[in-house]
Amino acid sequence: MSDDMTATMIRSNQRFALRGLVPWLVFAAVLLILPFIFTDGFSFTLMNAIGINIVFALSYNMLLGQGGMLSFGHAVFFGLGSYAAMHAMIAIDDASYAGEGFWAHVPVVAMPLIGMIGGGLVALVLGWPFCRRAGTAFAMITLGLGEMIAAAGQMFPSVFGGEAGIYGNRMVGPQWFGLELAQAADVYWFIAFWTFAGVLAMWAFTRTPLGRMSNAVRDNADRLQFIGYQPRNIRFLVFIASGSFGGLAGGMAAVNYEIITPESLGLIPSGLALLMAAVGGLGVFYGPIVGAVLVTLMNSLLSDYSDASILYVGLIFLSIVMFAPRGLAGGLEHIRAAYREGSLARRLPGWFGGAVAVLLIALGLIIVIEMLFAGHGGGDTVNVFGIQFQAGGATGWLAGVAALVVGVLVMRATRKNREVNA
Repeated sequence: MSDDMTATMIRSNQRFALRGLVPWLVFAAVLLILPFIFTDGFSFTLMNAIGINIVFALSYNMLLGQGGMLSFGHAVFFGLGSYAAMHAMIAIDDASYAGEGFWAHVPVVAMPLIGMIGGGLVALVLGWPFCRRAGTAFAMITLGLGEMIAAAGQMFPSVFGGEAGIYGNRMVGPQWFGLELAQAADVYWFIAFWTFAGVLAMWAFTRTPLGRMSNAVRDNADRLQFIGYQPRNIRFLVFIASGSFGGLAGGMAAVNYEIITPESLGLIPSGLALLMAAVGGLGVFYGPIVGAVLVTLMNSLLSDYSDASILYVGLIFLSIVMFAPRGLAGGLEHIRAAYREGSLARRLPGWFGGAVAVLLIALGLIIVIEMLFAGHGGGDTVNVFGIQFQAGGATGWLAGVAALVVGVLVMRATRKNREVNA
């Protein structure tokens, strides 16, 4: 009987390990297949930006999603990691001409590690006094930190290069794995490797005792202190880990763009990290990955179709924070939980009605916003998903208002079904 139980446990553990391995195999397969599907230069540029933002958003999620620490200065670690990697690239370039010295033997593909060390050291120095506080006080401290470092970037041109920033050359130093980093495809494989490695390392962090205790600090710091753990120490260690991975993303960006400016240290990139993590979902590990992909695509592609692209990004952020605080990945996990419980069929009509209502409201808002922008810009027609409206006519306004009204009515009509089956 004991042998049978042991064999059953072994088979169960094997099935569990296989299920845990499948997402990583899918992730690796996607990274391997993408460059064979999208082969033009713009696609490579976009995929590289997505990879960098995935690591950046996940590093921020270590602070807010796992540790409960709202930060408005996370770009400090990203930017200083970028600067560390860029100065290392310049040192490699100088050493390559001399043919000797330490930097002559360091490959450019290792620059994300330099950025990771730089970001981690900055977090080590700043974290101990800052992590004494939590909540709103911590958020305000990080806001001041970000603005202070961004101002310093303008004051010390010998380090930060002033407004123009500093430049580097990624095609120097020893070449590893045959990557010259001259072609867009070479840079993609560089980004893909470090994206996979960074995501895997951050997932492994969530499985460590420190990762579990960071969740405890987020949920109930007083209880954690009662059982003998200092919340400040836990926050400090998580702060260092988050800053290190933020620097890793910065090192990737330095190699990809070959330029870094003080703007990367300011509030805008810090807000971008918050936006990506919140849109994707703070409570789910893969949420920031979803958010990074969506936000990067919107920032890169929406401007080709609308002058109000930034406004749409802001509206999506506000809508998710107000009506779907668990983010897109949180919604997917909710559906998955309902499927496991066998209640999906009962809940699906209410969710479907809510989705239809959201789409109608979004359509109405898009039409109204485009009509406003067309009137301000003096355009003749407004094109919304292939439908043409006269900028000065009443048809577009009526269609927009009608879509908004119908969407609100559908939302109200299906609310009871969603509340009953919640």
